[in-house]
Amino acid sequence: MTVHYQIDNEVFTHYIKKISPTHQVLATILDYNSHHPKGGMMIDPMQMQVLTWLARLVDAKYYLEIGVFTGYSSTAMGLCLPSDGQLHLCDISVTYTDIARKFWCDAGIENKIQLYLQPALITLRELLKDGKHNFFDLVLIDADKALLIDYVENSYPLVRQGGIIAIDNTYQKGKVAASAETDDSISLQVIRRFNKSIMNDNRFSSVMLPLGDGLTLLMKK
Repeated sequence: MTVHYQIDNEVFTHYIKKISPTHQVLATILDYNSHHPKGGMMIDPMQMQVLTWLARLVDAKYYLEIGVFTGYSSTAMGLCLPSDGQLHLCDISVTYTDIARKFWCDAGIENKIQLYLQPALITLRELLKDGKHNFFDLVLIDADKALLIDYVENSYPLVRQGGIIAIDNTYQKGKVAASAETDDSISLQVIRRFNKSIMNDNRFSSVMLPLGDGLTLLMKK
């Protein structure tokens, strides 16, 4: 008989953080964001461990990120990518990305980074016009959830076959499983629609992982 043990996620997360080596700059960003009023916007460190592991698995060289905040995910990925790797980062906040710039310099990855300070949909369309079709190995979407489906659709032609699109916050603290009447925000409606449709989308091999606030991974077929 198979016995399944129910892991306490809080205890498990604490344990993983305790035993996992952390680059000093990443530790500094974690500490900074723990005191930042919007620190909850940062991606979960365990999610980032998975994404950097995947980046190595697929030999990622070209990375696209939508939603930079103070630079934790981009710094982690910049440290992971090879010396000639490229990070194309989309955000609209000068305030947040100025903080991120300092951390990129501290980590010695600033030369890998191209930052686009404009609405991400504009950048995605410009990248396609610039010949970045089937170019990126890995995309992380961690931005305005009301535009999630638009971000995925506009990222799709930019990702190579076998490349990965990762989406954060697809669990929405369990709200996606609650009755629709309890929260009718546009963002939640979009995420519910996305979650329902993406698992049947034949363009991708998809999985939703119970990490952080939900991490959905789409591998382009």
